[in-house]
Amino acid sequence: MSAHDDYEIEPVRGLPEQPPQGEELLWQGRPATFALARDAYKITWVASYFLALAVWQITTLASDVTQAIAIALPYLAIGLLVCAILLGMAAAQARATVYTVTTARVAMRIGSALTVTLNLPFKQIGTASLALKPNGTGTIALQTLGETRISYLVCWPHARPWAMAKTQPALRCIPDAAHVAKLLSDAAETKLNEPVVAQSGAGLMLAAAE
Repeated sequence: MSAHDDYEIEPVRGLPEQPPQGEELLWQGRPATFALARDAYKITWVASYFLALAVWQITTLASDVTQAIAIALPYLAIGLLVCAILLGMAAAQARATVYTVTTARVAMRIGSALTVTLNLPFKQIGTASLALKPNGTGTIALQTLGETRISYLVCWPHARPWAMAKTQPALRCIPDAAHVAKLLSDAAETKLNEPVVAQSGAGLMLAAAE
């Protein structure tokens, strides 16, 4: 498992170097902006908070429609501004992100300010957990093997939420997540079943996240 932070030149989009001979690119993608804003930046919770605050102030203080509008407007304006900032942050993260699945690994180029790439060979991934939304977007969290530690703060929001004891890098809020999860599972199984001398390591299993 490795990380890189020098991306002035990318020989292949999303990868810091050319893949070895025989390694094929299977899929590339990035988070859906609004899904990332909703799940990672909690934009719907923030919007609901300011709306509830405005309603509470109206019911407590307003005696007519004109007064209600005057009371509600500042709360709604602040809420709209905060939500716009959160949506902009999610958009910046999504634009800077490239998730890659090849026949040998998962690579994650992440970070809008400090860009790094996580290189995760299949032999260093124990399980992949899929959390799927009704609209088809979802998150695939990768539980790594061995003693290598990945910083949760460096990885966020591209990590399984609240898994801080051992960070689980995640392909966060991607469209058509079930298809990507199946592609990843099949590629890992094929790679790990290749006959090699003295091969060891656990296979990759796809499990539904709670």
